[in-house]
Amino acid sequence: MNLKETAFTILQSAISAVKPATIFSQKLQINENKLYVEEHCFDLTAFENIYIIGAGKASAYMAQAMEDLLGNRISSGCVTVKYDHGVPCQIVKIREAGHPLPDENALQATEEILKIAQKVGVTDLVICLISGGGSALMEKLPQSIPLADLQATSQQLLACGATIQEVNTIRKHLSLVKGGQLAKAIFPAVCVTLIISDVIGDSLESIASGPTAPDFSSFSDALDVIQKYQLEKQLPSNILNHIQSGVNGIVAETLKPDDPVFKSVYNCILGNNLTALQSAEKAAVKFGFNTLILSSQIQGEAREAARVIAGIIKEVIATGHPLKPPACILFGGETTVTIRGTGKGGRNQEFALAALQELKAVNAPYSFLCCGTDGTDGPTDAAGAFVSPEICQAAEKANLNPERYLNNNDAYHFFGQINGLIKTGPTGTNVMDTGIALVG
Repeated sequence: MNLKETAFTILQSAISAVKPATIFSQKLQINENKLYVEEHCFDLTAFENIYIIGAGKASAYMAQAMEDLLGNRISSGCVTVKYDHGVPCQIVKIREAGHPLPDENALQATEEILKIAQKVGVTDLVICLISGGGSALMEKLPQSIPLADLQATSQQLLACGATIQEVNTIRKHLSLVKGGQLAKAIFPAVCVTLIISDVIGDSLESIASGPTAPDFSSFSDALDVIQKYQLEKQLPSNILNHIQSGVNGIVAETLKPDDPVFKSVYNCILGNNLTALQSAEKAAVKFGFNTLILSSQIQGEAREAARVIAGIIKEVIATGHPLKPPACILFGGETTVTIRGTGKGGRNQEFALAALQELKAVNAPYSFLCCGTDGTDGPTDAAGAFVSPEICQAAEKANLNPERYLNNNDAYHFFGQINGLIKTGPTGTNVMDTGIALVG
C-alpha cells in the first residue's frame, strides 16, 4: 500500500463531501413549490422575486447549485469569489476579487450586491450564499477609511498571529456590511443565508464576519485586540480613530441579537470541517485503517499544534495508542502563524514542516499531510504539504535544514525542492484545514 497516495485519496473524499453540489443535494429540497432547508419550509409561490447574493471562495459553486435547484425562479443575483475561483452561471452574476486582502473589485462587487438588497421588498426572498473568504470579498467602507488603510490593517492582522475571531472582530467594526449590516439592507424581505463554515465552532458571527448574523462583539472588543497584539503603532491613524469613535459612541455599533431585522433572517450552516472529516473517516475505514477523528477544532500556533500531532504519530508507532496500526488519525481546524521571517508559505506548510522536524528520525512507514480544503495555503499556489520517511530522506540528501526554513517561515521553498507540496488548485469549497496521518 502506497501511504502517500492513500492519504491523498482520503483527502479527496473529505473535500468532495463538502463541495456545494454535494451538500446542497443532501440538505435542500423542493417539493410542490416549497423549498425545504433543514427544519425550515419556504413557500416559493408567496414571493414575487427570488434573488441570489453572497460572497466567499465557494460562493460561485453555491450559486451554480442554486441555479440547478431553482432554475428560472431566480430573478437575478450577484456573488463575489476569489480570483480564479469562479464558474459560469446562467442567471447569477459572478464577480471576482482579491483575497486575503480586499481590493477595489471587492468594493465594486459589494455595491452591486447592495443594489439588489436595497430594491427588495417584503414579498421578496433573498438567498444569501456565504462561505469562507467572504470577509475580504464583501466590503463597504465608511467614508473615513480608504481601501489602502484597510489593506494595511488586514496585513498586520494576518501577520500578528491573531485568531480568525479576533481578526473578524476588527473587520466587523471597520465595515458597513459585516456584523449583521447586510441583513439590515435586505430587510424587510425574507433572507435565507446558506453557509459553508470555515470557522472553529461554526460561530455565525465569525463566518465571513457575519453579514446576516447578529454580532456579540463591540468596538471596545476591537480595541482590546489591537492592544493585545500591540498594533497601535502599526495601524493607520484612520483605523484607530474610527475604532476609538465607536468606543466613544460616535460611530454606530454593529447589529445586536435583539434587532428586529433578524426576525426575517434564517441562517443555516449546511457544511463544515466535521462533515469533511466524517467522509474521510469512511474512506479510511474502507482502506482497512483503524480510524479516529481527533478533533475538528484544532487551533493555535501551527508549529506548536504540529508537535502534538507528531507526538501522537510516534505514540501510535511505539505503543499502538490511541490506535493500533494500520492507523489513521484525522483532524481539522485552523491554526495561525506569527510571521517572523521573510520566507514563503502558509499555515499548513508550516504545520507540515514543524511535524517533519519532529518525525525525521522515525523509520516506520507513515504518511502525514496537512492541507487547506479550499486548495490554497497562504499566499501560495500550494494547498499544503506531505511528510513521510521518503520526504525526510530527500531533505537530508539535499542538505536542507528544516529548522532554518521554519525560522524563516519558508516552508514553501523547503517542500518545493523535495516534491512535498500538495497542489490541488481551487476546490470550490472551504471548510478550514484537514490533517491526515497514516501509520502502516
